[in-house]
Amino acid sequence: MRRLLMCALPALVVAGCMVGPDYRRPQVDAPQAFRFEPADTAAVADVEWWKQFGDPTLDGLIAEALANNKDVQIAAANVEQAAGVLTTTRAPLFPQIGYDGAGGKYRFSENGTTDLATGISNPTDVYQVLAGASWEIDLWGRVRRQTEAARANMLSTEEAHRGVVLSLVATVATSYLQLRGLDEQLAIAERTQATYAETLRVMELRFQYGRVSQMNVDQARARYETASVQVPRLRREIAILENGLSALLGRSPGSIPRGKSIAVIDVPRVPAGVPSQLLERRPDILQAEQRLVAANAQIGAAKAQYFPTISLTGVLGSASTDLSDLFTGPAGTWNYAGGFAGPIFAGGAIRGQVVQAEAARKAALLSYQRAIQNAFADVDNALVTRSTLAEQVASQAKLVEALRGYESMAQMQYDVGRAPYSTVLQAQEQLFPAELEWAAARAQLCASLAGVYKAMGGGWVTRAEQMTTSAATGAAVTPAR
Repeated sequence: MRRLLMCALPALVVAGCMVGPDYRRPQVDAPQAFRFEPADTAAVADVEWWKQFGDPTLDGLIAEALANNKDVQIAAANVEQAAGVLTTTRAPLFPQIGYDGAGGKYRFSENGTTDLATGISNPTDVYQVLAGASWEIDLWGRVRRQTEAARANMLSTEEAHRGVVLSLVATVATSYLQLRGLDEQLAIAERTQATYAETLRVMELRFQYGRVSQMNVDQARARYETASVQVPRLRREIAILENGLSALLGRSPGSIPRGKSIAVIDVPRVPAGVPSQLLERRPDILQAEQRLVAANAQIGAAKAQYFPTISLTGVLGSASTDLSDLFTGPAGTWNYAGGFAGPIFAGGAIRGQVVQAEAARKAALLSYQRAIQNAFADVDNALVTRSTLAEQVASQAKLVEALRGYESMAQMQYDVGRAPYSTVLQAQEQLFPAELEWAAARAQLCASLAGVYKAMGGGWVTRAEQMTTSAATGAAVTPAR
């Protein structure tokens, strides 16, 4: 055993050497500021932003989705799987110890030049119990590079899980807000339909008494049908959106509870963010970087195959022809040995693996750079969408207010005979679509905040990720970062 340790010690000293490049984060050409970032905003990127809408129903739906969504559960299971791969990959860094036992009856041939030893019966019983150990000394860092790659892959999978959480929360919030927008449009369409139905009834009565022409009746009926055709369309879109939202919640298709109307839901402030913060928290960027780390480590694992592998083995145990003497001193048996093996000619197989690993790193680097570029574009797009929608909603609200005044005045003048019915129709033709457009734009404005937070990849993802493990029964435990 002393000789074994003396042989292993130099190998352990040298084992700190690893072939292949060490990872260094690439330089990134990042913009100094976002073009459309507001000058004075609240730094709220690390809070549970969906609660700023002030709608407890939305809060409950997001909590339910985080607990029951199948995509989140699949992503969590993938993290567990990657953690298992890491454990398996790093196992060769430690000595592998096992045991073996056997017992049997043997009969040896008595014909031949070799006589049986004196005192040994034929047939005879043989028993043995052995403990063995083997250890591949990672002299060139092949296993350590593979472990580095496996750890990076696990972290990449964890970031993928966080990306699913980020996308889920944003999608649930957006779908709910769009649903409330459709609800508002349906209410407007049904209210307008009822108003036009009453107008049509009055026109038909007036036509019977010769007060208006058939053309006026047809115009009133056309207005009524214009509103009526919107009602089934909106109901269909609401049902489809409810089914999609139910799937996100992990439910069977069905109705979704409602909270505040889109007209009174709070519109939160836009979070502030800077490029350096963005790089530190967006899951897709972190995922791309971990893939780059893994690809970089695989280069070293491939190059290590050029060098010999060194292993130590040992066996300690007992063997005896008598079971009662199996664990006595004379029955003891042991051996230890060391060996090495290396390539001389492999027909370019190792070189091919090195080239493959280097090309994979190049692709991972380009993917990392692309992820960063896309991230800044996403943030700029989300901020400009949020800013312009706010202006659009404000202008649309003023337009609706003006058209309501116009429609009311036109109706009053028509009732007293001071304006033709065509003036009323003109006002109604403009008011109805303007109200629908306002409801849709208001929903888009509220939902645009979800787009901003999704693009920013804020620290709130950590809080949301914790909600998935605390609320879901049997949820996977995320490995330590």
